[in-house]
Amino acid sequence: MILSGRLSAKLRVLRMALSAVAAVTAVTAVSMVTAPAAHAADPVAINIVDVAGNLQLTQKAFEAFKEKYPQLVSNITFTNAPAPQLPGKIKAMQAAGRSDIDLVLTGTDALAAGIEQKLWMKLLPDQAAAFPGVLDKYAPGPRKMQDLAQGYGIEVTYMPAGPLIEYNPAKVTDPPKTPAQLLAWCKAHPDKLIYARPANSGPGRTFLMGLPYVLGDKDPQDPINGWDKTWAFLKQLNDCIPYYPGGTSAVMKELGEGSRDMTVTVTGWDINPRALGLVPAEYKVQAFDNMTWVNDAHYMVIPNGVPKEKLDVIYKMMNFLLEPAQQAMTFDDGYFYPGPAVKGVTIDQAPAKSQEVIKKYGRPEYAKLLADRPHVVPLSAAAMVAAFQKWDREIGSQKSK
Repeated sequence: MILSGRLSAKLRVLRMALSAVAAVTAVTAVSMVTAPAAHAADPVAINIVDVAGNLQLTQKAFEAFKEKYPQLVSNITFTNAPAPQLPGKIKAMQAAGRSDIDLVLTGTDALAAGIEQKLWMKLLPDQAAAFPGVLDKYAPGPRKMQDLAQGYGIEVTYMPAGPLIEYNPAKVTDPPKTPAQLLAWCKAHPDKLIYARPANSGPGRTFLMGLPYVLGDKDPQDPINGWDKTWAFLKQLNDCIPYYPGGTSAVMKELGEGSRDMTVTVTGWDINPRALGLVPAEYKVQAFDNMTWVNDAHYMVIPNGVPKEKLDVIYKMMNFLLEPAQQAMTFDDGYFYPGPAVKGVTIDQAPAKSQEVIKKYGRPEYAKLLADRPHVVPLSAAAMVAAFQKWDREIGSQKSK
């Protein structure tokens, strides 16, 4: 009796233990069925550096991505930097085995320098699966500008650009229509014409790259061997220019304050400073009689060394920026007019404020100029770097600030 009692007690304990195991197993099984799937990785923090002023057009879109995908992005840090300084900084960072910058927004300047120095990750065709159909999304002009990236960047915004002459009509009654007239005006009005260092200025480099077409140089795509007329002209123009600011904002400030009466510009830098009140609304633009539009674009590029767990998120974010709703926001206040790189995105899709600004500060004459005059892409990466270096060495070295 005593034995059977002990056995009975042991059996009761065993039954209880088995019941507990069964319960745990059942709960675990239910949990596995009903619990939400875990994310592949925790949300990542993204560090974006802008060397083109592009965030003015795209920051709201990046923030919209973070808001839409909190499971992917924990934070986005935005930083602005001068284009000429960025390649050296990234090169040093990569040499030290660090990855502090995840995405760069750049114009053709730092894009070219980074390609030359092998700083950027090759996206196309290497990562084509991450960007399905991307090349088919672009309008014809932007599509040509995408080729300029040589697969190292994804174009995000587009501007037909210039070069154009902007002037104060109260001081300039007969605006120059040819380079010869521009030089004559400059000599007659010393220190009243100004433009910024091309290596860090969209209008500056557009003027530099547009002159060979206007002057009839033998090879507009070869700044070293084909620009004899352009370099001779710029050296003559140098005599009546006070100095070359390090960026376009300083130029527009001096133009708006009245210390200068004329500068070189592009469509966006014409519209936006007037919309912001930095330059009087009544200031006018003039195109050279035989101008060729040298188009411009901004690109998203990824420095080599960004970790894999961030890359998948960055690819998704880059695709998001090319969606029509985000592209329509790039009309902005005319800063990179028109702005969208993707085909089919029109001003009536833009925010009401953008529509208002373009209606008030846009130029009716742009439509005809854009339709009538030829368009070309800027210099290749190697040629652009060579042109900047030659300008710095032979034109700007005596007067830049």
